[in-house]
Amino acid sequence: MKILVAVLCTLILVQGTKCAKILGVFPIHAKSHYFLGSSLMRGLAEKGHDVTVLNTFGEKNPPKNGSYRDIILTSEMTQDGVAYDLFQIVDQNFVIYNLFMNWMGNTVTEITLGHPEVQKLLNSGEKFDVVIMEQFVNDGLKVLAHQFQAPLVLFSTCGSNAWINPLVGNPAPPSYVPEQNIVFHSSNFFDRLRNSIIYTYGYINRHLMFFPAQNKIVKKYFPDAPDLDVLLYNASLVLLNSHLSTNMAVPRVPNMVDIGGFHLKPPKKLPQDLQKYLDEAKNGVIYFSMGSGLQSTNLPVEKRDALLRVFSKLKQNVLWKWESDVLPGQPANVKLGKWLPQQDILAHPNIKAFITHGGLLSLIESVYYAVPILAIPVFGDQIWNAEEAAANGLGRCIPYSQLDETKFEEALNDVLNNQRYRDNMKRRSKVMHDRRHTPLDDADYWIRYVIRHQGAPHLKVAGLELPWYQYLALDVVLFIVAVIFVVFYSFYVLIKIVKKIRNARSRSKVKRN
Repeated sequence: MKILVAVLCTLILVQGTKCAKILGVFPIHAKSHYFLGSSLMRGLAEKGHDVTVLNTFGEKNPPKNGSYRDIILTSEMTQDGVAYDLFQIVDQNFVIYNLFMNWMGNTVTEITLGHPEVQKLLNSGEKFDVVIMEQFVNDGLKVLAHQFQAPLVLFSTCGSNAWINPLVGNPAPPSYVPEQNIVFHSSNFFDRLRNSIIYTYGYINRHLMFFPAQNKIVKKYFPDAPDLDVLLYNASLVLLNSHLSTNMAVPRVPNMVDIGGFHLKPPKKLPQDLQKYLDEAKNGVIYFSMGSGLQSTNLPVEKRDALLRVFSKLKQNVLWKWESDVLPGQPANVKLGKWLPQQDILAHPNIKAFITHGGLLSLIESVYYAVPILAIPVFGDQIWNAEEAAANGLGRCIPYSQLDETKFEEALNDVLNNQRYRDNMKRRSKVMHDRRHTPLDDADYWIRYVIRHQGAPHLKVAGLELPWYQYLALDVVLFIVAVIFVVFYSFYVLIKIVKKIRNARSRSKVKRN
């Protein structure tokens, strides 16, 4: 009997850990986006899943202990030598920003669905257990999950936002949940007003401009597919690159899961020259990187020279991710590197501060290794990430448009000499490390869960079935207002009738007398 029970338990365990055939869709040609998508899909492959990834870069060293296949989406948008100066995006108003994102999203969706390799895959007869797709202004690509008849898992590189929350019925009141590209304080009336205006404009833009355009692209390649209005709300699970240690506490519906920090790896040994440079820095080192998208070499000369003048006054050394061989006016205490192993550098005990653009990956890594930051945000979620980090005492923030020598010198010296920033970082780091499971284990569990439960429709909230006016209870409010109006109007009419009756009786008495 005991042997039978043991066999049954083994069978249940094997069935519960059955590996899946997974299609990953990561078509955005941006290294930071690809790095996250690659980290997720590599991790799933290493857990035994059979992984196929649509992307624009490709893995140079695919995992050896898993099944991993790249399908490269080459196009005119991904040719080598095409460079964009993203510093030009600074100070875009929200109308222009939304129009730019519309164009980018429609271009990516069109190129992806029409790509020969995607069409070849669709016509191959291949089946998948689940489709994992990056949610980034590419909603038409949800049709791929429908075509493969597989549950859809969305992945957000920047946590929950207005692009995702409505798709799963997640409440996100603009009274305290900010849009990505603004400075926001919920206690300030005008910040709430501006946030509500931007939120409303974004909602109107998506429903009147972006979604119809995406639907047109879907119908071009899949005439028999359901309308986008149906595909939009079909996600079984949303994986969010967020965590309470780096993101504010906001609501989550049951099928939203935080996996922020899943890309973090144990620090590796540094190259010999970097190890020596960091070890021998008597006063410590400041690490400076504007991320993979922004190129430090594109900094305007006046801003670059302002930074160099400040660096030249420091007793600390500066390690700068600089994409060229030459830095005009380079001080003796500044070392350059075209590519630098950021996580391994931040793990070194001699790193005293991290000058960053405020990208979420950089923020997560700085919190993980408890390194205080000086953020210089330029656009998008960098602005909110940086302002929130500064508000939490993790460092300082200077918006790129306000960057000058005086502000930079004051803020950097404050970060270097004020112990409270490092203490706050240590507290946040403890929060990030205090988890029951690794983020990747959580992602793996919930993906398997969705497959086991055939899309897990029980995780979806009832609000998805309601039109917007019912979701906001506007019909209920209107009914209550109407009832109150009818009651008060009835009293008003009744009072008028009573007055008329009294007046008529009074006139009648006068006539009789």
